[in-house]
Amino acid sequence: MVNNVNTNPGALIALQNLTRISEQLEETQRRVSTGLEVSSAKDNPALFALAQKQRAELGSIEAVQQGLRIGTSTVDVALAAGESISDVLVEMRAIASQAADPSISTEDLALLNDQYSELRDQITRLIDTAEIGGRNLIASGGADLIVVAGPDGGTTITVGAQDLSVGGANVTISTETTVFAARDLDGDMSDETVAEVAQAEITAIEASIDAVSNALGSLGAGGNSLELQNRILDRVSDALEVSIGNLVDADLARESSRLQALQVQQQLAIQTLSIANAAPNAILALFA
Repeated sequence: MVNNVNTNPGALIALQNLTRISEQLEETQRRVSTGLEVSSAKDNPALFALAQKQRAELGSIEAVQQGLRIGTSTVDVALAAGESISDVLVEMRAIASQAADPSISTEDLALLNDQYSELRDQITRLIDTAEIGGRNLIASGGADLIVVAGPDGGTTITVGAQDLSVGGANVTISTETTVFAARDLDGDMSDETVAEVAQAEITAIEASIDAVSNALGSLGAGGNSLELQNRILDRVSDALEVSIGNLVDADLARESSRLQALQVQQQLAIQTLSIANAAPNAILALFA
């Protein structure tokens, strides 16, 4: 090798090695700090594009699941109120059975009538409290619940609204202010007429209980569909996350080992460059 002071081939080679190792070290440090092998399109354009597409699908699924959870909550609230309405109807039937007793006194009949009316009003209050997010599935004139069930937006689940209001399609009990009272027929108090009214009310209550049960069954089936779809999307979401990880995640155990090796190589390259830079100084000894 020619010794000269204008060009130092050894130092140039050492510098090239140091630059290469430093670049590899910087890349490895990025992978360790981010946990990603592919964090930008520069790293791997094809894998980055595929991962971005799957991230978009994952984001769509998360938005759909949010809607499904809101829909499930709406149905759950309606079911809770509907079940309470069914319990109230059972209590009302017991009161109507007592009112049907011909031997009951006028005072007791008035008390039963007050209890009956209060329970009927309770049904209305339960319906009013069944609203969530501006939706009420058991109010009179309530709209069906339509929930997007797929990331493409074209798949939907419909939960039909059920009218559980007093005097509606399902709850056909009397809406009169006074239901049970002694009727004045031709100047006489007729307990028999009160008994007939009570018996008719019992029939209406029993029909209402059956109708409410069917309505709750329909709501429950809709709620189950929403929950099932949400569970399916959970699995799809998990699969997408695993797929994205397989595409872009770094193997931290391997990268950690590589990091340590590159750090040692960098130190050696720095020392080699230092030695190479000092080599031209030996020429001075020739002129001593």
